[in-house]
Amino acid sequence: MPLNGSLEPIDDIATKIHFIRGQKVMLDSDLAKLYGVETKYLIKQVNRNSDRFPVDFMFSLDNKEVTRLRFQIGTSKGRGGRRNRPNAFTEQGVAMLSGVLRSKRAIQVNILIIRAFVQLRHMIATNDELARKLESLESKYDARFRVVFDAIRRLMAPPESERRRIGFDVLTPAEEE
Repeated sequence: MPLNGSLEPIDDIATKIHFIRGQKVMLDSDLAKLYGVETKYLIKQVNRNSDRFPVDFMFSLDNKEVTRLRFQIGTSKGRGGRRNRPNAFTEQGVAMLSGVLRSKRAIQVNILIIRAFVQLRHMIATNDELARKLESLESKYDARFRVVFDAIRRLMAPPESERRRIGFDVLTPAEEE
């Protein structure tokens, strides 16, 4: 968050939205920074109002998800920091936070976060619409254009999350030659 206390642009907020368990979510620590409060305060308010946050609004990450996020966003595992697993808030959970955190800043931040979720949803819908148009075009043209359509599909496809191997490859004497 900027030092002057101003709100972050929607694009910056959108980078804090993660895709976990098939849902777009924001982590409690990122939300706390945006709201200008400590993470423990946000968690305390959520715990006091636990009936407002069913599982489809908020869930705790499991150890595998925490590890995956640690690699994805570069958080440390070392000393200090969190003692418990992060909570992930869905779009509905973020909207519910405005009722729990009652400040002008919380209201303004919630509006920006909801706009960021809507912007992401619009981008996904636009991509689906583009895929439908491509299918209709493909049915009209013959096999000569198949290469073009395949190339467009590869460009539209989300990048595959390929796990990079860590370490060295050991070559056998036959491979060295």
